[in-house]
Amino acid sequence: MPSKVTLAEKFAGFSEQWAPRIVARYEGHEVRIAKLEGEFDWHSHTHDELFLCVDGELEIEFRDRTETLAPGELLLIEAGEEHKPVARKGEVQVLLLDPENAPNTGDPETATVAVEA
Repeated sequence: MPSKVTLAEKFAGFSEQWAPRIVARYEGHEVRIAKLEGEFDWHSHTHDELFLCVDGELEIEFRDRTETLAPGELLLIEAGEEHKPVARKGEVQVLLLDPENAPNTGDPETATVAVEA
């Protein structure tokens, strides 16, 4: 039986930065949430990745440009495209869509493993 997910409750359940939490699963994918502050590493993935800004302002740097996301805006990053998420103006809350068990850095050796929220 389906059950709803209240994102505000899930975000309130943790404080760690850059540590994705899984809030739902569907067709081999994970719906993840994360709190971000500061800069992450340059990286790319073998899969497409979707960022949805829930709260705050997120910059996603690419080698040739920077995209800025406000709450309610999303960005799809294509497989292989190198990028670096940056939260310069305080904490940002994001929702991410990734394949199950996909590493958040694109590299399993340096990745943070997403855990259940």
